[in-house]
Amino acid sequence: MHDFLLAKEIIEALKKIALEKEITKVKGVDIEIGKIIHTDHIEDISTENLKFGLENIAKGTVFENAYFRIKKVSGDNWK
Repeated sequence: MHDFLLAKEIIEALKKIALEKEITKVKGVDIEIGKIIHTDHIEDISTENLKFGLENIAKGTVFENAYFRIKKVSGDNWK
């Protein structure tokens, strides 16, 4: 479920950027993700679930039919 909510937040942020830059079509999006720390646990995001969510939420937007390349990286965690 967190993967789908994250996908929604990503698409909303991308839509804002596309609107500001007057972008009408996007071919692809590269995303780097790490682990997310909640107050009591660390969550590992499923790239497959995130991609599925992105593709479905992107329908009807400038990101429809875009590829979403997701790469897991190490580094700072979101808090």
